[in-house]
Amino acid sequence: MLGERIREIRKRKKMTLEALAGEELTKGMLSLIENNKAKPSMESLAYIAKRLGVEVTELLEEVSSLELREVLEKAEKLYNVKLDKSPERYRQIAALIEPYLESLSNGYESARLLDIYSRVLYHDKKEGWRELSDRAAIMYDEMMLTAKRASIGIFRAIVKFQEHDYSESLSILLSERTELEANHAYIDPMTRVDLDYNEAILHFAVGDSDSATCVMESAIDFSKEHRIFYRIDDLYRLAAAHGEMTRDEKKKRHFTLKLKQYGEFADDTFSLVFYDVFTVMSLISEQKAYAEALVIIDDYLSDPKLADSFEDLFFLEKGKAFYGLKRYEEAISYLEKAKTTKWAHHPFDLSLVYISEVYKALCYHELGNRDKALQISLEAVENYRPLPASKYKDFANETYRIIQESGKNSC
Repeated sequence: MLGERIREIRKRKKMTLEALAGEELTKGMLSLIENNKAKPSMESLAYIAKRLGVEVTELLEEVSSLELREVLEKAEKLYNVKLDKSPERYRQIAALIEPYLESLSNGYESARLLDIYSRVLYHDKKEGWRELSDRAAIMYDEMMLTAKRASIGIFRAIVKFQEHDYSESLSILLSERTELEANHAYIDPMTRVDLDYNEAILHFAVGDSDSATCVMESAIDFSKEHRIFYRIDDLYRLAAAHGEMTRDEKKKRHFTLKLKQYGEFADDTFSLVFYDVFTVMSLISEQKAYAEALVIIDDYLSDPKLADSFEDLFFLEKGKAFYGLKRYEEAISYLEKAKTTKWAHHPFDLSLVYISEVYKALCYHELGNRDKALQISLEAVENYRPLPASKYKDFANETYRIIQESGKNSC
């Protein structure tokens, strides 16, 4: 109601009734207006708005832009907290936004609150998130907020990506990108790189390495040309991972070195850790330098801050190193610790997760437990079946064949 809006803004600005009434209104009349017992004329309303330092339209709004900005600020803060740090954040965000849903009709604050709320509903597995996302997208389009509109398109694609429906995910992203480029005359460099990066990821996911490489290298060249470093580390890591999956050691070395250079330049721990992860992979798989790899691995596992985020990767590599050293029981113990992580959705990531089963099968085979080795290796083959071709998938199939053949030869 109008009266409550005036009173709320007056109190927020710490003004008394006398101060707001000034010379053109009486304290009594203003009190009647605030209690909705009197309706001000447009002249009086304009006078009150001027005294409060706001537009008349803000007084007439059911919910003011200032109030929505405050709600949005709280919602953004909660939304950007890591889920493991605040497991209740989605419930808190929903409780914060729900009272305002009927009032979200136009403006940036309304669009962004609808956007956030739709994502909260999706993460909580509740119905209605798509309709709210559509409303936010339309509002972003009307305001020509290209980056925010692109973010919705990418989110819609990621929903299918996390279901491992990679073809549909790619189809959605390409459709969203086409619509965005048709409706927005200018796409800022960071948004373009975001779209390129996600498109490259999805081309790789469906096994179209040529298209993925083309988009990825175009994004890297574009970033260099425009001297922006946004996502350059992600692009280098993606390129290095492609080299790892396809046995292209030259490409892998080139982009892991780029990753290291970026990490040192930007003081980015994440990039430097992945440089060492790729280095350890090469030491184990290509150079058979198991002892040297273990020095790097143990250095990371002894650091609680780094081990908390990356221990699964280093447990896996430690298990592989112990297998190479013929310390099979120790290898199994570390391979068992390399648990499947929630972030593993891309075939590159899943390949890393599933390879632990292949090495476990090899260890059990060497320990003479052929039945268990055969069972685990078959499970690994089935896990890899829907994934695109890679050296990891080939290794899983070859391991299963070898274990199968060993059984026939022993008969």
